[in-house]
Amino acid sequence: YSVGEKGGDPAALKEEGNTLFKAGDMQGAVCCYTKALKLTDSHADKAVLYRNRSACYLKLEEYSKAEADASKALDTDQGDVKARFRRAQAFQKLGRFDQAFLDAQRCAQLEPKNKAFQDLLRQLGAQIQQKSAQLNSTDARVQQMFSLLLDPSTKECDRQKVRITQKAAQNLVVLSREEAGAEQIFRNDGVKLIQKLLQSKLEDVVLSALRTLVGLCTGHQSRTMAIVNELGMEQLCVVMGSGASSVSLAACHLLQVMFEALTEGMKREIRGKDEAILPEPSKELRSMLRHLLEMMPASNVSGPGRDSAINLLVKQVPRKSLKNPDNSLTLWVVDQGLKKILEVAGTVPEISEGPPLTDNSHMSCSVLLSKLYDDLKSDKERENFNKLCEEYVQQHFSRPGLDGKLRAIQTVSVLLQGPSDVGNRTLEMSGMMDAVISLCASEDVTHQQVAVEALIHAAGKAKRASFITANGVSLLKDLYKKSENDRIRVRALVGLCKLGSAGGTDFSMKQFAEGSTLKLAKQCRKWLCNETLPPTSRRWSVEGLAYLTFDADVKEDLVEDKNALLAMFDLAKSEDKTVLFAVGSTLVNCTNSYDVEKPDPQMVELAKYAKQHVPEEHPKDAPSYVEKRLVKLLEAGVVSALVCMVKQESPALTEACRECIARVFLALVERQEDRGTVVAQGGGKALIPLASDNTDAGKIKAAQALAKITITSNPEIAFPGERIYEVVRPLTSLLRLECTLLQNFEALMALTNLAGINDRLRQKIIKEKAVPKIEGYMFEEHDLVRASATECMCNLVLNTEVQKLYLATGNDRLKLLVLYSGEDDGRLRKAAAGTLAMLTAEHPELCARIPGTTTHWLEIVQALLLSEIPDLRHRGVVIVQNMIQAEKSLAEKLIESEALEILSVLAKGGDGMPDAVSKIAQNCLDKAMEIFILLKWPFYNFPN
Repeated sequence: YSVGEKGGDPAALKEEGNTLFKAGDMQGAVCCYTKALKLTDSHADKAVLYRNRSACYLKLEEYSKAEADASKALDTDQGDVKARFRRAQAFQKLGRFDQAFLDAQRCAQLEPKNKAFQDLLRQLGAQIQQKSAQLNSTDARVQQMFSLLLDPSTKECDRQKVRITQKAAQNLVVLSREEAGAEQIFRNDGVKLIQKLLQSKLEDVVLSALRTLVGLCTGHQSRTMAIVNELGMEQLCVVMGSGASSVSLAACHLLQVMFEALTEGMKREIRGKDEAILPEPSKELRSMLRHLLEMMPASNVSGPGRDSAINLLVKQVPRKSLKNPDNSLTLWVVDQGLKKILEVAGTVPEISEGPPLTDNSHMSCSVLLSKLYDDLKSDKERENFNKLCEEYVQQHFSRPGLDGKLRAIQTVSVLLQGPSDVGNRTLEMSGMMDAVISLCASEDVTHQQVAVEALIHAAGKAKRASFITANGVSLLKDLYKKSENDRIRVRALVGLCKLGSAGGTDFSMKQFAEGSTLKLAKQCRKWLCNETLPPTSRRWSVEGLAYLTFDADVKEDLVEDKNALLAMFDLAKSEDKTVLFAVGSTLVNCTNSYDVEKPDPQMVELAKYAKQHVPEEHPKDAPSYVEKRLVKLLEAGVVSALVCMVKQESPALTEACRECIARVFLALVERQEDRGTVVAQGGGKALIPLASDNTDAGKIKAAQALAKITITSNPEIAFPGERIYEVVRPLTSLLRLECTLLQNFEALMALTNLAGINDRLRQKIIKEKAVPKIEGYMFEEHDLVRASATECMCNLVLNTEVQKLYLATGNDRLKLLVLYSGEDDGRLRKAAAGTLAMLTAEHPELCARIPGTTTHWLEIVQALLLSEIPDLRHRGVVIVQNMIQAEKSLAEKLIESEALEILSVLAKGGDGMPDAVSKIAQNCLDKAMEIFILLKWPFYNFPN
């Protein structure tokens, strides 16, 4: 919204804001009031502007902002009854009933006869009573749970009492999910009880204690700070580091909730007596992070516990948006904990004394290191990161004996998978590459494995690939052919796959002899299906396929091998999360869902003339082949595998991995007949988080897939319950100039379907600020986009807020509808005339404004009545009926025109004329006759 010519005058801006408020344009009004506040120095004027803006925020359901503005108005004038009433309304919506009651009571004292104040007081009285009763009943239930859980006579051998204790602990979890219950548990020294429960030997009781704490901390900053200080992070980290994976995951979830409560609390504007004195929670945050970093090298922490700690650091330390300039948390973690993280990265479980790891630990470390490095802002910060990594690698590499060198090489491997620039620098350190090559020939399988993996990760980096192609191919071939250990052979095979796929999808750039890639792929599939191999080795075979499936022949062979597909999908659902990206990449290649820029034909000719390389597409990458591959993947159960991958709570599910999954989903819903299958197997539900937590490209792909499903499926079945409301934001995100016209069109079509379901969905579309964007697309040059935007508006005008936009004067909204009703495009005419029919039925006063929109209005209306398309005739007669009933002068104009004759023909029916059209046309004639008689004999009284 732009404020126009009144940009320098606060009084004019205030008036413009008032006009926009009356017209229902709350965002525009907020913009005017905000600009006026910046321009005025008068305290009295500011108070009025704050009061007005508070009213806008109430309408926009931004209650914290409404309360803040009303409070600012009251700071100037305590007797401002409007501002106090608005603050009372905001407090009520925020659930702060006591403060709302005090404000409403003061309003009633100032204006005792005001009915609105009395009504609000009555509502608040009832709400306070209800809350009090709830607290009293909850108090009794809490006390009962406490007495059962603290019963000293309960012994572990007494099964009956143990069952009662477990049941009481579960009931405590249920209570903690209600605000009243959570508050009572907290105030009755519940944290001390929970501290005792955490020491229980019964896993169910420990889980219940952790879940109760989740209820106490969710969205509540002050309680979370108190709990962190009372329990101590040390105890929570001990629980998370325990051997039981379910307990470790529950503790991880609790810490995640605690982090969110503390960080969200720091972001919110906090007002009010209770919360104004809260100290800054950064001390607790640093304490939590310090303990997580100390878990990294600790030998008494289990592998799953360490993975959970890494996962928390991935989620909580880097900035959520690079627009936020503050990366101090990342700098602090790099300074305090980078070397502790590298301890995990460099651990080789088979040979060195180090912390226990899982199969996922190294990959999780790579993701964390990558996130930290990407969050650095300056060359100085990145240089410091590089220096710390090089010092750590050098320290171990220069130690006598092999153990130090293996630790250094393992660290380089992890860095190459994470911040690869840092990995490349450490790889180029003196003697490192020579050590890797020589260890590949070691007779010790573990030494070989570490070295081969480092070689493979180095081969993925273009900087090193040419060196390795020259020096490593023969070595890898020897290992593949001569090694007696399948662990080494499968890794050597992946190295060969990686080097063999350097040409990507370019058919003309083959690294190896014809047929070599197919042989490599066949061996990969063989190992993938070999269940006697450990899952880690089978995972490496998927890594190989991720590279080899750039070749269309390999894609074809893979989708024909159903056993290999099923084995790959089983791995995707397994505990080994490190396979996720390899599976995602393989599926992206098989479905051709990567971005390919089609070269300009003229540029191709020029390149050929200049004897430059021109990329060639493989014949089996043609659309007909891709479509068949998609069908085969759907038959093999690809959707359930993708759904399981999305559910994984692991750093291995990186944004790049999420983007792969979104791309594959978009390819799978390309054919309309496949969308039902995707939805039935959970694809619709899985796409919603992919559209919000992803790379920018991934968000668009997931949103477009959601749009395709929403267009052709019943949205209420595809997205049942509350899920349907979560689809609106991703669809709205496609209404941007950066998106393609196809994406704009599909989003508009999908929003049209949603807007036709119920008013709550229409409200959600309005709240996501989609209406101005939809109006913008009503001016689009492309016929289909313009028509779909108008259709969307046709459904949105069922909402009163949108109707107010058309009622407001000083804009051309109504004029556009009238003009579009006379266009040649039948689809556009239907949408515009339908919108006009609904608006004029709901608001007869709009009928009088139609003649002022264009001198051709009568021709447009008559053309609708004469149309051969039944839907357009129907809309035409409804518009005419609304105009005749709305105003006598309009009726006269229509009676005097050819419209009367057309209506006479329509009223007779016949020739396939719909009954509804004939009936409305007859109503119009009856009303016209009545008006005609009144004009001729104005004193004639018609019987009722």
